[in-house]
Amino acid sequence: MNRLFKLQFLGPFALFAATLCAELAARALQYAPSSELLWFINLRMFGIFQRSYAMLSYFGVTDGFQFFGLALPIFVLACFGLATKSRVSFTVATHLSAAYAGFLVLSWQAGVPTVRQASLGPIAVPSGVGLYVMATILGTCLLSFAITHLLYFRAVREEIRALVTWLRAFRWRQTPA
Repeated sequence: MNRLFKLQFLGPFALFAATLCAELAARALQYAPSSELLWFINLRMFGIFQRSYAMLSYFGVTDGFQFFGLALPIFVLACFGLATKSRVSFTVATHLSAAYAGFLVLSWQAGVPTVRQASLGPIAVPSGVGLYVMATILGTCLLSFAITHLLYFRAVREEIRALVTWLRAFRWRQTPA
């Protein structure tokens, strides 16, 4: 199996792992609400999921929806694509993971009050560990998204090459001797 084909799995896996860790941190905080470490992990490391949950709450989603309703199905689809070597399921999984990563970034931007300045628009960027989590999710999802497109461009190139070879052979047979 091609290494690039396996590398497509990185984006959905990183999204699944980060969402799972955020969900576990939120659940652990329910059992130990006085733990400073759990508050740090929940608010600083996985604050991006807090804001996205706030955006999703307008649609009436329940607790755990980001994991069970979004990240887990994307991960299962990617696992299915890896097990069956199916390009279509990998394509859907990488596109959905990139869309979900984009939604996470959008939800981070939407939660910040806007302050207008003379020349710069407001751009909210998490600081510290939250920035690394967000950059890892977005970077891996976009990398797997790009690899998916690269593999499709390679497949199209091979199909075009085969068609041109067939047309040349067909034309060679048609020319009178």
